[in-house]
Amino acid sequence: MAHLTDSDLHAPAKPRRPRWVHIITWVSIFAALFCIGIFITFAIYFHRAEPILKQRVIRTLSTRYDSRVELATFNVSVLQGFEVTGAGLKLYPNQLQMNQPLISVDKFAFRTTWHDLLHLPMHIHLVRIHGLDIHVPPKQQRANIPSPNPGGGSPSSGGQIQIIVDRLEIDRASLVLGTNKPGKVPLTFQIGQVELRAVGDGHPMRFHAILVNPRPIGNIDSRGFFGPFNEHDPGNTPVSGTYKFTRADLNSIKGIGGMLSSVGRYEGTLNNINVDGETDTPNFSLDTADHPMPLHTKFHAIVDGTNGDTRLDPVDATLLHSRIIARGDVVSVPGQGHHITLDVTIPSGRLEDMLALAVKTEPPVMTGGITLHTKFDLPPGPDSVTQKLRLKGGFHISGARFADPKTQDKIDGLSLRGQGEPEKAKEDSEHTINANIASDLRGNFVLGDSRLAIAGLHFIVPGANISLNGVYTLDGNQIDFRGTARLKAKLSQMVTGWKSLLLKPVDPFFSKSGAGTEVPIEITGTRDNIHFGLDYFHHGDDKDKN
Repeated sequence: MAHLTDSDLHAPAKPRRPRWVHIITWVSIFAALFCIGIFITFAIYFHRAEPILKQRVIRTLSTRYDSRVELATFNVSVLQGFEVTGAGLKLYPNQLQMNQPLISVDKFAFRTTWHDLLHLPMHIHLVRIHGLDIHVPPKQQRANIPSPNPGGGSPSSGGQIQIIVDRLEIDRASLVLGTNKPGKVPLTFQIGQVELRAVGDGHPMRFHAILVNPRPIGNIDSRGFFGPFNEHDPGNTPVSGTYKFTRADLNSIKGIGGMLSSVGRYEGTLNNINVDGETDTPNFSLDTADHPMPLHTKFHAIVDGTNGDTRLDPVDATLLHSRIIARGDVVSVPGQGHHITLDVTIPSGRLEDMLALAVKTEPPVMTGGITLHTKFDLPPGPDSVTQKLRLKGGFHISGARFADPKTQDKIDGLSLRGQGEPEKAKEDSEHTINANIASDLRGNFVLGDSRLAIAGLHFIVPGANISLNGVYTLDGNQIDFRGTARLKAKLSQMVTGWKSLLLKPVDPFFSKSGAGTEVPIEITGTRDNIHFGLDYFHHGDDKDKN
């Protein structure tokens, strides 16, 4: 047994720890254990977050589109919330046998939060997509495409919608509409950028899209509403909105030039879109003349968005001072472009506007008022517009006068002599009559291969009625018209002095069918050198042709 010493008896007692120290110790231990538990739980959940999110994406798409879903890569980062990226997403409808997916996505990315991850359906504010391709099968197969299911699952998917997306931002998209028609190729729409809002709620989606227009080259900025998409019949999918098409380069279309801008509204379904718009081209030109002129149009069009065909009804255009009204069709030709057929009327126009647009001559060779009706046919193909263009119709030109004083002087002289007033029509080649007599022209025409063929042309001035057939090339290098001139005066009345006396015996030979004088004539030459003369050699041939 140990013995206590004096030092032991006189040592101070150890102080007891306060109770609050014990409490803090145990709380600290508990907190540490709790944190370890939370950390372990979060670590496990982090590990499971990727397959959970991947499964939700696949289940949502499978349910909504009743499709088999393939997803090549799917990655989740938890450094700043849940950042998700993926690639190689493909959807194959269960009810269709398709060799290619209905929908394919190159890459996608979105971010979610703990709160959204723990709730169903999960809410995603924004999904970014790069490379979206939609391949809609031919019409015969579309009846089997499942409609998107905004709510519950389908029998084949066996699930509920687990993800709701507020907004999609898509960079580079394409829509391909397949066809089984022989000779037809799929119709493809290229879209540069598009933003969709209210995605997946079964209501129309608000969109903002930048569409790439190949010809004329330019971007179309459009905003509106699309859907809900009708997979059974995509043509009946509703669409509405507005568009702006600015600085479209018409020089990308061979044969024409200028910078076009257009604004308008549209509404309807994909296969019956009603479009009302306006275009402005301050410097419109044709390559045959290269004379820039202002062109403004207002139009109403009915567009079949499933094949690109368009009905124009009408186009009301103003070219400088001339009004032009057109109605017709623009039909897509696979692999070639568009075939344009129109019924065109000029109810009140100016001849000089038409000539300035089409002919290099400056100033235009004639001025006057014009009314015209023609069939307009512009087939597809690589050739210039002016080479491909076909016109067939009739025209009436009133108050026509020639810009060249020498040419107009000859017309004035012809009119005065035809009225039996030769003294006013001086024969001095250096003298200008200055009568400035207006002409009236009417006839039928056919334009093709940059050549204007005119049949049954009646050129009328006081005292003379000239009937011609001939050809005028748009470059002005060939003028060749032949026919007959019927004048009111007799041959002897068209000259003065002794010439009149000499011609009186032959008056009966030239007076035919009630005319004082009838003679064969020709108008030939070029735009810079027009020749008027008698044409006895060809006169018989022309009569046979008529």
